[in-house]
Amino acid sequence: MAPLRRSVIVSILFTLFGGPGFILVYLPYWITRFRVPVGQPLWQTLAAGVLIFAGLIPLLESIQRFIRKGRGTLMPGAPTEHLMVTGLNRYVRNPMYVGVLTAVIGETVLFHSQSMLEYAVVVWFGFNLFILLYEEPTLCRRYGAEYQHYCEQVHRWWPTLSRNGRKAQK
Repeated sequence: MAPLRRSVIVSILFTLFGGPGFILVYLPYWITRFRVPVGQPLWQTLAAGVLIFAGLIPLLESIQRFIRKGRGTLMPGAPTEHLMVTGLNRYVRNPMYVGVLTAVIGETVLFHSQSMLEYAVVVWFGFNLFILLYEEPTLCRRYGAEYQHYCEQVHRWWPTLSRNGRKAQK
């Protein structure tokens, strides 16, 4: 199987049945049964839709970039060949996690659920632990000084909008 085709298949399967799908679809369904409260104001439904849509953008953009430019996948077991510092990664180190968390917050608003709010906190905590204990040490070993320089220029969670952060990534 051609490497590009393999990357596409692995990424789609991981997105649907692994991390993102599990976090954005299966667990929220288990928590809420996807029941929107009766009589919910239209503005709340629209705000939730905007958050969910906005959260999916970095996830989908990163997936296609990891496949096309990085020649790998978003799955930790099949990483990209190159450190990805293009696209949304120029502004934040973890755009996929930020996007998924934004979509989970959108689901929290949509379902008006205290349980979903608690779930969003757990998701953020889990992402943060994974990043600190596995992802960053692994990327540091794999890419060395290039990754350390990147970390100095771009924030983990909050977008880096300074000229230095973007300039360093060109």
